[in-house]
Amino acid sequence: MNDLKVVPAGDRNIVITRTFKASKEKIFDAYTKPEYLKRWLLGPEGWTLPVCTLDPHPGGQYHYLWRHEDGREMGMHGVVKEIHRPDHLQTTELFDEPWYPGEGLNDLSLTEDGKTTLHTVVLRYESKTARDMVLQSGMHRGLSESYNRLEDLLRIM
Repeated sequence: MNDLKVVPAGDRNIVITRTFKASKEKIFDAYTKPEYLKRWLLGPEGWTLPVCTLDPHPGGQYHYLWRHEDGREMGMHGVVKEIHRPDHLQTTELFDEPWYPGEGLNDLSLTEDGKTTLHTVVLRYESKTARDMVLQSGMHRGLSESYNRLEDLLRIM
């Protein structure tokens, strides 16, 4: 069910929602286990995630490095601020080569309702300028393709 919504909220936030036909436990595992992240968190076609480390504990760090088939690379790292399995994960976000000012804060909440789970991510940025740069980056396409892969993965987990 591709009901992806990406909407600005206030001056500094982006709210991303999508419903998945899976338990929140499975979705939480897909977000916190590198062997699953490498299979879905890829963005648009042509990218891989050869470096994916994550210590899913408060204060734990993560590092992702994406590589495009043409050789381009993009890295991101941060710290786990809060983790409450299987409902909530909050991390900071900083790109290895920053392309927007400041640091982001990613807040994932999972709400199960029968056989579906509402997946909500609130992205918070240090300024409206940073938020707007992210919104204009084409993130919707990358999220859509990644979440379609996540949906496929959840069916076989």
